[in-house]
Amino acid sequence: MCGIAGFLTKKHINNNQIKEITKLMCNEIVHRGPNSSGEWSNDDYGIGIGHRRLSIIDLSESGHQPMLSHSGRFIISFNGEIYNYKSLKIKLDKQLNKTNWKGNSDTEVLLQMIEQYGLIKALDQVTGMFAFSLWDNKEKRLSLVRDRMGEKPLYYGWQGKSFLFASELKAMRNHPEWVGEVNRNSITLFLRHNCIPTPHTIFKDIYKLVPGKILTI
Repeated sequence: MCGIAGFLTKKHINNNQIKEITKLMCNEIVHRGPNSSGEWSNDDYGIGIGHRRLSIIDLSESGHQPMLSHSGRFIISFNGEIYNYKSLKIKLDKQLNKTNWKGNSDTEVLLQMIEQYGLIKALDQVTGMFAFSLWDNKEKRLSLVRDRMGEKPLYYGWQGKSFLFASELKAMRNHPEWVGEVNRNSITLFLRHNCIPTPHTIFKDIYKLVPGKILTI
């Protein structure tokens, strides 16, 4: 289990501010990833991506996140596991005449698959459980992705001028624009179903990403 958190803002704030806010969000979910943490930001586009890491497959620094793709085009914060990453790695080596891998993580393989095939076609070939955020430096596009079964959680929504996302709702509370207004309709859903069904949450304007879906900004 790992944790991801971050935001995309319309406000003009510098890289240090973005990283500090992202770090505060990630600190709220340290239990999801006690081994290490990292932040990546770009103040030209108001994007901050953070990660709390639980080291499982690749225990070295080469598995550190957020992780940049080999070309530098994509930045990912990944929570989960790609079950077939070894066979995908062999496939990429054959097609690209041996890739210069930095480590042995499934995250790096996923990134290279996305570089080679694009996000949609890469996901068609991936088997696993995951939730991740992906920033495309070329298209200036943020994508949130959740696995087909919805095994890994991912929440998102606008608060003020900032779009927030995180593995857990409480990570969002550390963003300065967090309002946290209770959604009364969600209370009705809870009383009716004994849970708050997807895509709703207890908070107004905050949602759960539907399993098997990609949200793009």
